[in-house]
This record gives sequence, structure tokens and C-alpha cells, in this order.
Amino acid sequence: MKFWSLLIVAWLPVLQVLLVGSLGALLASNRFNVLTSDARKNINKIVYIVFVPSLVFSSLASTVTLKDIISWWFMPVNMGIIFLIGAVLGWLSVKAFRPGEHLQGLVIACCSSGNWGTIPLMIVPAICNEEGSPFGDANTCDSLGLSYVSLSMALGNFYIWTHSYSVMKRSAKLYKEKCKNYHAETGTSKEHLGQDPSGDYVAFLPPTSENFSNSISSPLPPNDVREKDLWVEILKELWSPPSIAALVGFTVGAIDKMKSLVTGEGSLRVIQDSTKLLGDAAIPCTVLIIGGNLTKGISKTVMKPIVLIAIIVIRYVVLPTCGIGVVTVASKLGFLPRSPLYRYVLLLQSTVPPAMSIGNANSAPAISIRDARANSPQVNSPFLSSTQAQ
Repeated sequence: MKFWSLLIVAWLPVLQVLLVGSLGALLASNRFNVLTSDARKNINKIVYIVFVPSLVFSSLASTVTLKDIISWWFMPVNMGIIFLIGAVLGWLSVKAFRPGEHLQGLVIACCSSGNWGTIPLMIVPAICNEEGSPFGDANTCDSLGLSYVSLSMALGNFYIWTHSYSVMKRSAKLYKEKCKNYHAETGTSKEHLGQDPSGDYVAFLPPTSENFSNSISSPLPPNDVREKDLWVEILKELWSPPSIAALVGFTVGAIDKMKSLVTGEGSLRVIQDSTKLLGDAAIPCTVLIIGGNLTKGISKTVMKPIVLIAIIVIRYVVLPTCGIGVVTVASKLGFLPRSPLYRYVLLLQSTVPPAMSIGNANSAPAISIRDARANSPQVNSPFLSSTQAQ
């Protein structure tokens, strides 16, 4: 009987997310046309810049202490282990199934980088507020759970925008060099390459299996400009609003004098109250946007079906199994605090789908394959990016 009650508690938060997401899809449908593409983009910007940072700050500032920060040391280790296992399995999949060279970095990134922000942000509060939750008092569980998720989100940003981004950039660079060498060997003229009024030669589309006949007319900036854009993009994403909010929240929580000013009956408690009010809108808006994005359907892809199956198996079968093993061993070795919610978040990190930020990384200026994907019906991203948040 206890099993069925726990199953219901685990299922209801997922059902809640599905219902709100379905409402978002309904509002974005042609019948209602309320959540239009422009509306979703604008709401997403507000969520990313205002609502999520407010939620992160309010939860961290009120619950985190310096002792907590030290006791959570295993979370980045857990994410790093899962990330490493996923990257190795992704590399083996690339070697075994040989997707297009322009997709190899993307396959490795999808296998290694999980959605460590948005999905836990929706599931953890929902399961905390459910009657019969195994994590104790709803208010304490909610605040503490959001603190764990905030740290997970900040760490996920770091992993994605350092390793995953560099892997995709390197894959794109090698592919473009191969295209350049191919046309040099076959004697392709500048006229065939195309030239824009400024005199810059254009990039090529990722080729089909038959030939290299397609090209696009987007001028490439000089190498030094692209390298500068790369570092600017990485720093921009590492210092995103949620990451800054997490850093400020940890600072306030770790310093007792600052914490007493902002939380409880402190003289600056209006800051905490205001950010909490704004943060309450983050989760429903995020789920509505994701539901609305589903109405776009799945884009055409040149990814082999066997590669897609490999990614699904790695992310939803192999990594969860490895995650259970890692958390179990860490628990037996005494590396984890006694909080069952902390262990639940660690397990959740190994079960989430590929990070939505991969879509943003794949669209960054330094990865010019993005131009091919955007301008050709033959080359579309194999995964649909839903929101700018992780």
C-alpha cells in the first residue's frame, strides 16, 4: 500500500506539469492564438531576466547557510561524474553510428549535458507541496528544494557553456575546414562559393549524403572577431541573470549579518518579499511557454534514427542507472548529508532530458553551422529548444 501511495505522490507533480503545459499548447494553438511566437519570446525574456533570478535569490537567501554550502560539496562532483559518463557514451555513439561530422559535437553535448535547471525547478516544488510527500513539511521542503535546484542550475550553466559549447565549436570548426579543403581540391571557384558586397566569402551548408552542392550566403566575420565572439558568448552565459542571482543569494545566505537584514523581520525584508512575489510567477510561466513551444512540432532532421535512439537510451536508461549507483555509493561512504530531498535532487540530475541551453549554444555566433540550419530546409537542429533557461 505504501508503494502505491508513493507512486501517486511521484506521479501527481508530473501530471500537474503536463496539465499546465497542455494549457500552454492550447493557448498557442491556431484556435486561440493567445501565446503567439512573439508573446512566448517576450514572456520568456521576462522569465529569464526577472522571474527565475527572483526565485533563485529568494530561496537561497532565506535557507542557505555557510555550513550548508560546505555540506553540498558533492553536488558538483555528482554532476561532473554524470557529465563525464554521458560525454564518453556520446563519443562512443559517434564512433559507432557515425552521424554527419557537423552533428558529432551536438550528439556528445546532448548525451552529456542535462536539463539541470528548468525541469527540477518545476518538479521539486510540485512534489514538496503534494500531500503525503516523503520530504516532510511543505514550506521547508519547498524552500530547501529550490535552494538545491538553484545550485544545480548555476553549476549546469558552467558545464554547458564551457565543455559542451567548446565541443560543438570544435566540431563545427573541423567540419568547415574539411569543406574548405574539399572545394580547394576540386577547384571550386570563388564564384561558386559566392561573395557578398563586403567581399567576405560565405560558409557552406552541411552536405547531404550525395554532394556538397548547397551553400548559403551568410558572410563570415574574420577569425579574430569570431574568437572574440566565442569568449563574449561564454562569459555572457556564465554570468546570466540566474547565475548572478545564485551568487548573490549564496553570499547573503552565508553572511549572517546580511541575512538578518534581508530575511525574517529585518529592515530590508521588503527585498525578500518582493523577490519572492516575482519568483512565484517563474514556474507557471515556464511551463506555459514549454507547452506553447510544443505546437511547433518536431523539425525535419538529418540525424540518423539510430543516433536518436542511442541518445534516448543513454539519457533515459544508462545515465539514470549510473546516477543511482553513484548516489548509493556516495551515501554509503558518508559523503551526503542526511536530507532525503538532497539525495532526490542528485538522482533527478541523472534522469533529466538534454539541456535546452544546447539549442542556444548551437546558435552562438562562433558556431556558424547555425546559419546552415536556419537557411536550409535540409539542415535543421535535431532537437527543439524550448526556452532560454536551462
